[in-house]
Amino acid sequence: MKKFISFLLALVIVISQGNFIFANTKEAKLDIASKSAVLMDASTGKVLYEKNSHQKLPPASVTKVMTLLLICEALEDGKIKEEDDVQISENAASMGGSQIFLEPGEIQKVDTLVKSIAVASANDACVAMAEYVGGSMEEFVDLMNKRAKELGMKDTNFVNTNGLPVDDHYTSAYDIALMSKELLSHKKISKYLTTWMDEVVVGKKQAKIGISNTNKLVKHYAGATGVKTGFTQQAKYCLSASAMRNNTHLIAVTLCAETSPIRFKDATSLLNYGFANYESVKICGAKDKVATVKFEKGEKENVDLVAKDNLSVLVKKGDKKDFQKKVEIKQDLKLPIKKNTELGVVKVYRGKELVGETKIINNEDINKASYLQMLRRIVDNLL
Repeated sequence: MKKFISFLLALVIVISQGNFIFANTKEAKLDIASKSAVLMDASTGKVLYEKNSHQKLPPASVTKVMTLLLICEALEDGKIKEEDDVQISENAASMGGSQIFLEPGEIQKVDTLVKSIAVASANDACVAMAEYVGGSMEEFVDLMNKRAKELGMKDTNFVNTNGLPVDDHYTSAYDIALMSKELLSHKKISKYLTTWMDEVVVGKKQAKIGISNTNKLVKHYAGATGVKTGFTQQAKYCLSASAMRNNTHLIAVTLCAETSPIRFKDATSLLNYGFANYESVKICGAKDKVATVKFEKGEKENVDLVAKDNLSVLVKKGDKKDFQKKVEIKQDLKLPIKKNTELGVVKVYRGKELVGETKIINNEDINKASYLQMLRRIVDNLL
């Protein structure tokens, strides 16, 4: 009996030591070599891992995440269209570094320029679009800094649109994750960010130039959705990488890696860690019905309200999924109300902690009832 008990005690010690070693091995896999890094859930903005995530560093071409975001917003607001013609300025054509060799005076479509920025990191295309959207590069940079503040990017100051070396141009891994998260919410950008190889026709002689994505994870990492690479001698090797598996969408940012393989290795380690340990639980999808509101003076008395965006909650694998959903509708809504107006919010709680939320909108116009409709309604109620 004593021998059996001794054997059990020895077995417990071995298992405990094994678990301890396993835990250390797991941490070793997250031994990130890049100077700064962060892993963020793209749905909720929850940080899952960070290393010097708020350190202000030059981002090189990862700057273009904000440039692409402003272009996406201009497209969705109807200010510009993909088929618009853009005349290339001498300033845009003079950009060095990564480029598609645009010539002053040539005409390019917005679609071609956006593709060239997202896939080939083209500095000339970047400046051309900044001038087209903002009126000038300086005004566009002002828009970049304004949008950064709106997104809560407190470690950021932009001086140009493409990340070429310049004084006082900096951001952080955390801020890059924030603007990457916002960019990925625009579905139209996906076709550009996930293109591996393509070609564009440029120059007054209409020469075909092959372009390939600078983000190798687009081809080599399962579920990759973007986002952007960057390199200068000062910034070293930078990367914002994103991937989606099942319903889980993650963003890994690495800054100031000594070599290009290191940035991709670090980002891969971060993404693998995230997918191995976390999962997203879908609460509702975009356009799913979440509430019905009564408008006594409305043309339609009962109107369904829907979620503006997909709403998911990130949890550790194996954790209980005990969520409570709360719908809050704005008070004193006045008619008429145009389609897609934000009328409230749906919030998800885990206990007392707010773990997710999305806006509530109407998916149809809500107009006032006519006098005849109101009269009929009064009569029906009386009867």
